[in-house]
Amino acid sequence: MCLFAGIIIVHAQNNEQWAGLNFFAKDNAQLRKEAKPIKAAFMGNSITQMWAGMRPDFFKDNSYLGRGIGGQTTPQMLSRFRADIVELKPQVVVINGGINDIAANSGTYDFEFTFGSIRSMAEIAHANGIKVILTSVLPAAEIPWRKEIPAVPAKIDQLNAAIKTYCAEKGFTYVDYYSRLVSKDSSKGLPEQYTMDGVHVTVAAYEVMEKIVKQAIESLVKK
Repeated sequence: MCLFAGIIIVHAQNNEQWAGLNFFAKDNAQLRKEAKPIKAAFMGNSITQMWAGMRPDFFKDNSYLGRGIGGQTTPQMLSRFRADIVELKPQVVVINGGINDIAANSGTYDFEFTFGSIRSMAEIAHANGIKVILTSVLPAAEIPWRKEIPAVPAKIDQLNAAIKTYCAEKGFTYVDYYSRLVSKDSSKGLPEQYTMDGVHVTVAAYEVMEKIVKQAIESLVKK
């Protein structure tokens, strides 16, 4: 599955533009034309892209929309956020990003820059009347395609703690996938049943995530 992950990353980086601005252009145009209500749009990287691909009924049956592009970092997500989220007018946005920043997919990892990109997406959504869910970065003991990157679990912990605190301060919803998926051993990675390669997750993991995030979405939609 490492090869599969690598293919996703290359595809994202070789898209028409650095941020993948045209990746969903045709689909977005059709959605705007149909004007069908979207309960929640999921913004993310390969975790989100593969989720929509592997579990399409979860998205279709719940009026959810996947807007993940494999390999993307949070500044790339921010660059396409208006086209892929705001202009589609979902009731809720679910934002998951950061692991590819830690992996240095688009440059050296800078915690403040990554956290700032996540905050910017949240604040743009809020300013446009879209309810915000920010999720934890999933566990990872290391970056399989860049094993030389040090202290991956510590960087994930730092980012997750900042996102959780920020949500509490702003009144946004924080969804904690991490604590439900992290291994019980000292690696602080994903257990074997939940991962393909140490970062990308299995259907079993998505099933856990679905229960958590659906409950959070429904609580916001009811308000």
